[in-house]
Formats: sequence, structure tokens, C-alpha cells
Amino acid sequence: MKNKFFALAIFTALLWQVRAAIPAVEKILPDDTLFVFTVPDVDKLRDVYKTSPQTRFWNDPAMKPFKEKFMAKWNEAFVTPLERELSIHFDDYISLPHGQIAFAITRGGLADKNDKKAGAVFLVDTKDKSAQLRTNLANLRKKWVDAGKTMQTEKLHDIEFMVFTVTAEDMPKTLKNFFSNPEDSTPAEGGNKSTGDERKIFIGQSDSLLIVGNNAKAVDSLATRLTGSGSAPVLADVSAFEADRTTLFRDAPFYAWLNVRAITDLAINQADANKDSSETATTPTPAWKKAITATGLSGLKSVALSYHFTGDGYMMDIFLRAPESTRQGLLKLIAGEPKESSPPPFVPADAIKFQRWRLDGQKAWATLEKMVNDISPSAMNSINFVIESANAAAREKDPDFDMRKKLIGNLGNDIVTYQKAPRDMTLAALNSPPSIFLIGSPNPEQVVGALQGFLRLMNPSGPTEREFLGRKIYTASLPLNPLGGAGGLASFSYAASAGYVAMSGDNAILEEYLRSRENPPKALRDAPGLADAAQRVAGTSTGWFGYQNQSETMRTVFEVLRKSAGSTNSLSSDSFFAAFAGIPGVGNNLKDWMDFSLLPAFEKVSKYFYFTVFANSTSVDGLTFKVFAPLPPQLKK
Repeated sequence: MKNKFFALAIFTALLWQVRAAIPAVEKILPDDTLFVFTVPDVDKLRDVYKTSPQTRFWNDPAMKPFKEKFMAKWNEAFVTPLERELSIHFDDYISLPHGQIAFAITRGGLADKNDKKAGAVFLVDTKDKSAQLRTNLANLRKKWVDAGKTMQTEKLHDIEFMVFTVTAEDMPKTLKNFFSNPEDSTPAEGGNKSTGDERKIFIGQSDSLLIVGNNAKAVDSLATRLTGSGSAPVLADVSAFEADRTTLFRDAPFYAWLNVRAITDLAINQADANKDSSETATTPTPAWKKAITATGLSGLKSVALSYHFTGDGYMMDIFLRAPESTRQGLLKLIAGEPKESSPPPFVPADAIKFQRWRLDGQKAWATLEKMVNDISPSAMNSINFVIESANAAAREKDPDFDMRKKLIGNLGNDIVTYQKAPRDMTLAALNSPPSIFLIGSPNPEQVVGALQGFLRLMNPSGPTEREFLGRKIYTASLPLNPLGGAGGLASFSYAASAGYVAMSGDNAILEEYLRSRENPPKALRDAPGLADAAQRVAGTSTGWFGYQNQSETMRTVFEVLRKSAGSTNSLSSDSFFAAFAGIPGVGNNLKDWMDFSLLPAFEKVSKYFYFTVFANSTSVDGLTFKVFAPLPPQLKK
């Protein structure tokens, strides 16, 4: 009897664990989900993160002085003040996630004239930390109420939600300072609070799952499925999502999915509804419908992104589900042609960036013309006017000149571009590294001749020319402001050689290309590891292939940042932060917290950087873009 009771207790405990398991997001999100980003298993992602080259670089002893000073500034200026304002300890929350995390946007009330708000939900599975989650939420409720702020409770399908009413004034001062530009004027404190920007936030807990949403409609559908009180369709019932889940998302540390068809349908329906309405300032207009159809977005069902660690590198897949039978416009263009797209022999080994796209120029032009004409016939008339104006200018010297025949009619199916490292660390060199753009053509000399006529429209004096190794190099000066006014001139050079028209703003790299026919350089295509990495992204015969040398790129970044430390001249790190942060306040704060004089010489950490390759491929179901970053050789076990 005792053994039977013990067995029954174990069975009951196991059954409880099974019942307490939180369903995967595709089983609880509604079928009208527009976007979802999810981490299926936070613990698995943590393991991948801990062993990634980026984490190992950050934890390298050579980075310790820089890291410790930055973390001290980060904690002093941001973490500690924010914890004090919120009366919380972030460690109590950071340790909570152990299962899945998801952020999703649902259709919500977008089609409702009285609502017009999408639903947004954030989900965190805490697994065996559910008791701590409950305690944290209770503390949050108490602190909010003690502060005299508005809070209600609402029960949805046996799940109790706290409903907080928040405004912009509720944002902690530390966050405001972090995201604001110090140069902006600060509004005077005091006065009545504005109630026009009030928002409601729903926060609840179901077993070990934290649920946060922006309205009752968003969280109600989740509560229905979590409590088993309804059987409405879920995200897993959407065929496009399920197809992507089974082929791309399995074992992915994180993935994202966008329901493009639902979004475009909403925009088209809204545009139709606004035909006879004056409400077009902030909602889709009938022109949207033309643009969506002409560009081919109406044939795009979904976009899926997944990330995997393969053991010898990191892979990211982006899949555009666009059936071949409905593919048109931009989708038809970017597909390219399945032809050899590896680096040609003339691309030098010291190129830090390279791309080759096998795009049929004549078909692409015809597609673009149709697309522009379908969207706006007047815009197409403007393009035709420019072409005819170029013809008129060129016929002063060549009565038989025809832009469409000599330029468009001679476009090939090969576009190549590559870039080399800046020649020095001046600001001008960093902003304009040596790069070259090549267009394949069966008659490159005729294309060059056609360019003369077009460029005379921009500058009547026309291009200048000079001889180099028996070939002509033309240099054109174009106004930086083509609409008139001050702005100066920008020049670039071009020449025809070996089946390409080569164009560049850097004469040295252009001459190097022209010289490569008789004196081939050490080629990028022979770089160690490149051929093997290319096979991970479907090879180099799919029509589009690219390469980026992360090691040399980061070497330049290190040199610039180390040189900028304490510098008072024009070479500074400001542009780096403005570029990656995108928010003036964030960039300024981070810059103030980082002492670049403490960065080590790049050679001490170069082993953490290697290169990436990327390519596309097409199928009857859609277009796939793959990015692969091989594990740096020195980090392999």
C-alpha cells in the first residue's frame, strides 16, 4: 500500500508538471498575429551567447580595463539611479526568464473605426521561478499604489490582470535623460499633467507565464487559450507560418516572423475605405494600393528570419515567401539569375567588402518602367523626358544617338562592387574608402559613350578624358545639389575594360582594376576558408554573393577609436555613435562612458574576428537569403 501511494504521488507530480507547461507561442498567439519575435528557450540562448566570439572578445583579459571602466560608468549613471527611481533590483527580474520569451503584434483593433490600435503583447516564461514572479508583481502593485498612481484589476478568463494607466510623465527621469539630446531645450517642470497621451498596460500571470499587453483585446485572446476556455484559431493554424516553423525555426535560439499578406491587405482595405474620405493624412490612401500591387508586395505572403549556431559558425536565414507564379515587381528584380557569382579574378585579396549580382539589366529596366508607370504615369513621363533631353544633348555631336539603344540596350547581366580599407585615418578617408562599381556589358564602349550624353545634362561642359594604359578614363563633375543652389561638385571617373564599365570616385582603385588585366592581383576568390564558407550559403552560382572582412573592418574601427581618445581635432568617435545608436542622447551618453585610450592594440583581440559571406537562392515558394559567419580559426576547439 505504501509503495502504491508513493507511485501515485510521483505520477501526480509528473502530471502536474506536464499540465503546468506553458504552450509554445504558436499555440497561444491568435491567427491574426502580424509580427512575432521569440526566443523558444532562454537558457539555450544563454549558452550560445556565452560561447559566441563577441562575448569571448568582451571578456578577454585585454579588454578588462576598458570593460571595467565602462561598466562602472554604466552602473553609476544609469543602472543604480534607475533602480532607485523604480524601487527595484534588476537582478530580481533578470534571473526570471528560463523558458520562452516572445514579443508579438496582433491585428487588434486596426480594422475597428473606434479603436485603430494594434495589439502588442510581451510574454516571459519563468518556469520554476513562478513564485518569485508572483512576489515581484505584488511588490510592483504595492509601489505603484503607494505612489498614488492609478491602477485597476480586471479578470479575464480566470487570469487577474493589473491595469496601469501611464503617461509620458511616468517615464523615469533616468530614461528620459538617456534617450534625450542634451542640446534640446527641457520643458519646464510642474503644471498639470497631460492626459492626452494616456496608455493602459495590462500585466498578469498564468502559472509561470508573465503576460504584458497594451489593451484588453490583446491579452484576452491569450487568456482564452491559456485557460482552455476557447478554441479560436491560433498562429499555428496559419499555413505560411507553420511551413516556416517546420523548415526554418526548429532548434533556432531565436526567430522572427512577419505576416506581410495580412499587413498589405489591411493597407489596401483601408485605402479603399478612404477613397471618399478626407481622412487620408495618417491612413493609407488609394495610391498605396497601386504601389503595393506594382512593387509586387501583394505577392509576398510572409518574411521569416531564423538564427542558428552550426558548431563551426553562425547562420542567419531570411526567407521571403513569394510563390513564383505571383512574383513581380521588386521581388522579380531581386531574385536575379542563377549564374556564377563568385569573385572574378580581378577582385583583389585585400578587398574588405565584395558583392556580385547577376541581374539582367535590360529585363530589370523593363520591370522598373512597368512598375513606375503602374504607380504613377506622370513619373514615367518625367523619366522619358530626361531620356529624350539626353538624346537631344548628345545628338549635337552624334545625330544617330539613341539613349535606349546605346545604354539600356547594352546592359548585361553582371554587377560587381568591392571596397578596400581606408588609406589613412583622416576623416575624409574614412568617409570615402576606395570602392569601385562595375556594370557588365556586351559593348561597354557604347555604354561609356551613352553616359557622355546623359552626364551633359548635369554638367554642360561634359566629362574630361585622359589616356591610361591605352584606355580612356573619363572624369565627370556633377553638382552635389542637382536642384540648384550651393553645394559644390562631386567627381567620379569611369572607363570601359574587359566586358565592364567601371566607375569610381577613387582614381587609384580604378587604375588598379584597369591594370589587373595584364597584371592580375592576388585574388579574393583564393582567400583561405572562403570556398568552404560559400557552400554554407548555397554556393556561388545562385546569382548573388557577397563577402565582408570583419577582421579588417574592426581593425579600422579600433585604430580610429584609439586615435580619437583625447583628440581635439576633427577626427573623433562622434560619427560612430551617431551611426549605430541613431538617437543623439544614447550616442552622447555611451561616448561619455567609454575611454578608448584603454582599448588594447587590435592584434591582441583580432582572433575573435573573421569574415562573413551571404548569398541568395530562389525556389518556387520564395527567395532565401543566407548569412554565414565562420568561427574564427583560433577559437575552434
